[in-house]
Amino acid sequence: MLQQGRVGETYNIGGLNEQPNIEIVRIICALLDRKAPRANGQPYAAQITHVADRPGHDRRYAIDCAKIQRELGWAPRESFATGIEKTVAWYLQHPAWAADITAKKYARERLGTKT
Repeated sequence: MLQQGRVGETYNIGGLNEQPNIEIVRIICALLDRKAPRANGQPYAAQITHVADRPGHDRRYAIDCAKIQRELGWAPRESFATGIEKTVAWYLQHPAWAADITAKKYARERLGTKT
């Protein structure tokens, strides 16, 4: 974008992988089952609980990156499968980073709900 993009233009960068959020959760659980099995032998997916949906909650997220592909010839270097695997591996290799976030800023409360 810096070298070929037009000044003032907006370019969406996407992974070309539209999936429902619950499917991504299941994929992460399966990766954790392989990379860091639970001590009790239960699958991580057994922890999934469904809660009442909050108003305006998205069931999936998608970005149309056709413009950057068309105008700049851009394509993702990483597939969703390899990217999510690397992301999960990073979190497993950096437990202190996640612990710091949850300890100081996010107490695992449900965000985006009406008060």
